[in-house]
Parts: sequence; C-alpha cells; structure tokens
Amino acid sequence: MASRTAHPASAGGVRRRITMKIVISLGLVLFAQALFALCLVSAQQLLVPRNMPFGVSGPPSPVVAAVASRAGLALTEYPNASAATNAADRGELYGAYISGGSTDTLIVVPPKSFFAQTELEPAFLDAAHKLDRPVTVQNVKPLPASDPVAAVTSLLLLPLLIGGYLAAVLVFKAAHGVAAAPWRAAILAGYALAGALLTDLIAGLGIAAFSSSHFWPLLPCFWLVTSAVALAAAALQALVGKMGTLLVAVLFIVVGGPPAGGLGTYLLPVYWRNIGVILPPQSAITLINRVLYFGGNGITTPLIVLLLYAAAGTAVIAWFGRIRPARSATPTGGAQADAPDQGTPAAKPAGRRRAAIGMLVALGICAVMQCLFATTYMDAEHAPKASNLPIGVVGASPMLAEAEKTISLKVTQYPSESAAKTAIDQARLFGALVSSGGTTTLIVVPSMSDLAPLDLAVRFEAAAKTTGQTLAVQQYAPLPLAAKDPFGLVQGLMLVPLLIGGYMSSTLLMAATGKAAGRWRAAQLAGFAIVSGLIVDLVVCYWLQAFPSSRFWIICSLIVAVVAFVAAVLQKLLGPIGTLITVIVVILLGNPSSGGASGVPYLPTFWRDLGPYLPPRNAYILLHQSIYFDGHGTSQELINLLIYLGAAGLVLIVLDLRRPEAAVPTDATEAAAMAVPIGATP
Repeated sequence: MASRTAHPASAGGVRRRITMKIVISLGLVLFAQALFALCLVSAQQLLVPRNMPFGVSGPPSPVVAAVASRAGLALTEYPNASAATNAADRGELYGAYISGGSTDTLIVVPPKSFFAQTELEPAFLDAAHKLDRPVTVQNVKPLPASDPVAAVTSLLLLPLLIGGYLAAVLVFKAAHGVAAAPWRAAILAGYALAGALLTDLIAGLGIAAFSSSHFWPLLPCFWLVTSAVALAAAALQALVGKMGTLLVAVLFIVVGGPPAGGLGTYLLPVYWRNIGVILPPQSAITLINRVLYFGGNGITTPLIVLLLYAAAGTAVIAWFGRIRPARSATPTGGAQADAPDQGTPAAKPAGRRRAAIGMLVALGICAVMQCLFATTYMDAEHAPKASNLPIGVVGASPMLAEAEKTISLKVTQYPSESAAKTAIDQARLFGALVSSGGTTTLIVVPSMSDLAPLDLAVRFEAAAKTTGQTLAVQQYAPLPLAAKDPFGLVQGLMLVPLLIGGYMSSTLLMAATGKAAGRWRAAQLAGFAIVSGLIVDLVVCYWLQAFPSSRFWIICSLIVAVVAFVAAVLQKLLGPIGTLITVIVVILLGNPSSGGASGVPYLPTFWRDLGPYLPPRNAYILLHQSIYFDGHGTSQELINLLIYLGAAGLVLIVLDLRRPEAAVPTDATEAAAMAVPIGATP
C-alpha cells in the first residue's frame, strides 16, 4: 500500500521539477531577448559623430566652425594639406577640411565610415554654400564596386565570430563537458585556421566581396579573430563549466557585437565605444578594415587585444588541462577523478574513436554554419544596388531619363504633388520627382530606406548637372522619425531578438521537458510570445524611446509566436535537427532576405524573390510600416504571418494527437542551433 501511495507523490515531484525547468528556461530566453534588444538598439539607434577625429589645415574657416558647432568633431590641426591628406590616407581621420586659396577642399574617407561620410559631406557643403565659399570634395580612398557602402568589414565579422564561438561550444559538447583537455587548444586553433580559410575563399574568391590581392593579407587576420574567440570561450567554459557558454555569448556577442563599430566606432555612444575597445568584435572590425583599406596602418592595438585573448585562453586551457591535474595527482589515481571512465583497456580505443568521430561531426557542423554565414549575409548585403526602385513623377523633366541611365527605377506618374505624397504615406514609393512652375523638387523618404534618399539625391543631382537643370531635395516622412531613431534603423535592430526569442523558446522547452512537444506546448509558447513581445516593446519603446508608444506591442508577440510554432513543428518532426533547420530558414535565409533598413529593392534578385515566403520579410515590413506608415501596406504581410501561425499550430496539435512522444536527445546539431542565431546581427 505504501508503494502505491508513494507513486502520486513521486509523479508530483517530477512535474514540479519539470515546471521549474520550464520557468527557468523561458526566463533565460526573456532575459537574453531583453538584454540583446537593449544592447543592439541603445548602441545603434542614434548614429551621429561623437568626438570624431577630423583634420583641419590652413587659416581658421567659418565653414569648419559652423559644422563643428553642430557635429561632434575632434579637430586636429595639420601644418599643410599634404599632412592632412596623408593622415586620412592612413585611416587616422574620418575626414579633413583644407581652407585657404580660391577654393577649399573637403577630404572624405568612405572606407573609414560610409555612414559618417553621408553625415559630414552634406553638412560641410551646406555650410560652405551658405557662407558663399567654393569647396571641392576629394575622396582619398574610393570604395570599390564590390563594397559601395563599406559593409564588407561588418559582414566578415559574422562568420568569424560565430565560427569561433560555435567551435568552442561544439567541441565542449562533443567532449562530454571536458572543457580543458590538453588537446583542446590545438584543435580549436586548427579549426580556426580552417574556418578562416573557408571564409576567405567564399567571401573573396567566391562572392568577390574584396579583391583577390587581399586574400593572403586577410587570412591571418581571420585566423586570429576566430582563434581569439574560440580559445577565450573554451577558457571561460573551463573556469565556470556549462555557464561559460552563456557567459561567452553575453560578453562576445550580445554585449560585444553592438559596439563592434562596423558603421564607424566614433558614431557610437561614447560608453559603447569604450566597452567595445576591450572586447574582440571591435578589435576584429578595426583589424580587418585597416588591412582591407588602409594598408595595415594602425593595427597594433587590435592585434594586441586579440592576441591577449588568444594567449589568455590558451594559458587557462593549459592550466586546467595539464598543470592542475598533474599537481592534484595522487598514487591512488586522483588525477583521473575528473576524467570520464574509459572502461577496460580494450574499450579505450573504441571510446577514443567514438570521441574522435563525435569531434569531427561537431566541427563539420560548425564549418557548415560558418560557410553559410559567410555566404548568405555577404551575398545579400555586400553590394546593395537598386532594382526597380518605386518612384513617383509629377510633370515632366529631362532629369528623369538621365537619372535612369545610372539607377533602375519603377516610375509611376501622378497628377499632383499631393497625390504622390499620398502614395508615399501608403508606403508605396521611395521618393518622388515633382516638376511644376519651372522648379523641380526631389522628395526623398528617410523612413522608407536609409540608403535610397542618398542614392536618389546623388543620381538626380548628377542628372541635373548634366541637363543644366536646377534641383531641390526635400525630405518627407508620413510620420516623423523618432528623435532617437533619425535613420529608421530600430525596426531592423529589434527584429533580431524577436526572431531569436521565438525559436529559442521552443528549443529550451524541448530541452527542459526532454520532448519536442507536449499537451500544453502550444499554450506555453503562446504565453511566452505575449510576455516576450511586451518586454521587448517596453525596452525599445519606453526605456530607449526609439519609436512612439502608440505603436502596439502585439505585433512583436505575433512575430515571436510564428517562429516559435514553426520551430516546434520542425522539432516534433525531425528532433534536434529541426532546430537547426529553423535557424537556417529564419536566420540564415530569412533575415538576409528581409530587406532591412535599405529596403527590398536593394536586394539581389534571389533574395528579393525568396523573402515573401519566409517570416522575417513579412515581420520586418509589418513592424516598419506600423511604426512609420500608420500600418499602410501591411495586409498581405499580416495574412502571411497568420497563415504561418495557424498552419503551424494546427500541425502541432495533429502531431501531438497522432504521434506518441518520445524523449529527444540533445546532440551537436541542437547545440549549434542554440548558439548560432545570437550572432545574427542586422
């Protein structure tokens, strides 16, 4: 009788433990989401010059004084134009202004920061025009056609950072939690070389994102970056065990990724720039950028930082793997206390073979993921070029035909300026050319795209000069951009934590319960999505004030729920590999095809055509149009997401009813899937 009454109590205890695991797991996902959203948005929502190194030469200029009073420039005096130009050529300056003589010269350095150039050049030209001072623009480092917006450096960081992190995670997993075996540093350094070579081959020779002459100079840089991350990650795992993996993700990716400074470190808030200096991602960006565009000048500091991480990681691994076990050895075999039982001598070779095979499989998965990151994001984003960019036209102007020689436009004629603006209000146009009463105005829409306004202005201003016409450029936004999001970047930044939270919630529920689904799984995921969307909205909207509070948070919850339900179905059908497929579909294919802040017309054909079928494109447009276009143009995207949600929910319920649920083991593919998306920054 006693055994019969003990059983319900035992079952109740198991249920309580599982419930506690579920609560803790989902709590970790919520924390990671909130932290990632906070770091990403606070670091990059307001990119403006802050103590930006800028050179001046010649007599004091009112043009420089006018710009410096509005922009955060740290001015450095140079004795002559040659000295200032040489400093810019070495990558020490973001630009320079040479005054004196009949004409002033503005020096721009787009590889240093294309985004900074788009801020500084118009400011100086406008000030010079108002002060009636002629000025010539000199580009000391023109960007190649393969990298027209200086995006390649940031895109190279993704596979290198994730490759190093994943290698440490998967080797730790394959070694059954032995974080500091003597051979681990050698294996990680060897993988880092292989990963660096793969990234170099894919991005350089394959996609041609940089010239073949940079293949060999960049290879050791790639190796060092991946090694520093992998070895430091392994060291942290040795110090704190499994929690070391989470700590690495937080330090190197969640906290270290946003201040990496791919758009320019001196555009970041000062505190983020200072945080980034001590972490590998910013040093990696600086090293790659200086080698790629500035002949290797100024790489001493990033080299020292990365070498210190690699050396410290190696030292910790050596200490825990060799020195400490040797010191703690005893005649009774104490040295073996922490080692896994190998069984009989005859079983040891078989165990080693299994371990070696597991290691090879883990590193193979890591290599595949690194190659995918090197391919997908680089191919989609390294050379944005407009194709059929929607633009409205009112009246007739010879500038239109001239501009179409250099940019692909989808032109729609409108009877009046108000009609064209109505179309802009409905998110159907990226700009409009209005010719009326002898004047021609180009209307650009910064809330529609961060790149199109500049692209259109440059093309049409050149066309105006060729045709001898006068052109005025006017900015227009249906809903004003938030003061802390002047470039319309926030919706792209907040999308990544939402996507990650969706698939991570399903993944950690599977890990907590040991099953890919369950009776209350759909309800648990739906509840998580509601709370998750609310938390991200509170962080981004109310804490960081990145968009108006009138935009309702339920959109965020819908995005989380869609990804979570899709992941749950794939996990139910395929087990742990279903999570990996979710990552590939949502993060590696869906996120690059979303269009991001630049807009869908700037995607290559493959990515532009793929996007409508995947959740991220629909999620991005729904967020973007709801924030800045009062929800116009979102019907199809909302329907698509609801179809995803409904179909995935129905399939999950049917599978739960018809399929017996078995325990799901966690393997290398699961570990890879759990780790990868944290690094998928826009």
